[in-house]
Amino acid sequence: MTTFEDLPTTPRSEELIDKAFSRAARAGNAKQGVEAQESMLQTAANILSDNTENVVTSWPDFDAIDPFYRELADAIVAREDLNVDTLRQHLSEVMWASRQCDEIKNEYHGRIRNADPETARKLRKQAFARLASVVREVEGDLFALADAREELRQLPDIRPDEPAVVVAGYPNVGKSSFVNRVTRADNDVDTYPFTTTQIRVGHFERDRIRYQLVDTPGLLDRPADERNAIESQAVSALTHLADAVLFLVDPSESCGYPLEAQLALRDDVEQLFADAAGDEEEVPVLTVCNKSDQSRDVEADCYMSVADGEGVEETLDAAVEAVDWEIALPFEEN
Repeated sequence: MTTFEDLPTTPRSEELIDKAFSRAARAGNAKQGVEAQESMLQTAANILSDNTENVVTSWPDFDAIDPFYRELADAIVAREDLNVDTLRQHLSEVMWASRQCDEIKNEYHGRIRNADPETARKLRKQAFARLASVVREVEGDLFALADAREELRQLPDIRPDEPAVVVAGYPNVGKSSFVNRVTRADNDVDTYPFTTTQIRVGHFERDRIRYQLVDTPGLLDRPADERNAIESQAVSALTHLADAVLFLVDPSESCGYPLEAQLALRDDVEQLFADAAGDEEEVPVLTVCNKSDQSRDVEADCYMSVADGEGVEETLDAAVEAVDWEIALPFEEN
């Protein structure tokens, strides 16, 4: 399950108001006089306060989630003229509404309790009008959060705490065929709508460790100056995720791209991940010659032909070695 997959449905203002007032009416019918008005106020205000607060608390803390998901979320919602900062503002406004509902309840509770039945009824109606006004004031915020939820629920189930190998290279060099072949045994390749393209995630295992194999058509398959802002943001997210990169090249050039251009893109990808690493250890980028049955005229770390299976397992082994992942063992005291 992804960071955002379990976000509950965001209610609309009128849904909340109808729910609160209908339950308040039932609560009031069970009592009489001033006590009935108190019960109605308490019920309606609590429902509105609790439900709006739940909208906020159901969202993850953007400062606490993995940078991969934060940047990917920023890229996703950017299509709706949102970003993480504006989402925070919408959440803040909804939390304000929750607190206002509590304040209105506290303000009117004592006034109703000390009033005669007719005055209590009028005060309760005033309180209801104010409660409805507060919740309607954040209708736009609730709507924006609902839209963002629908977008973010499409994020791929990628786990930043598991090793990930990103597959890059120009179109038609064999990336998808490679991912399909090495994950076919588990039939475990999922496709996720994303920006103008798709993220495809497969898995394979080595020594009881599950590795994620991430194919990103439309992102790392062309030069940086051809990516739009959203795609660049998504690429930035991938730099937080990858533990190794397999860059596939086709020296036969049957993919439709000159080898020179392919190697130039490989150099760009290497520089991208080097810049993202900063003072930390750089992510290894392995050059993989695919279609080696047609041509091996390139200096590469691995040679394979996905079509006939030659060198595929060796390429996976090289990726595992490059990742150099160690299973975290529980702390043992002497």
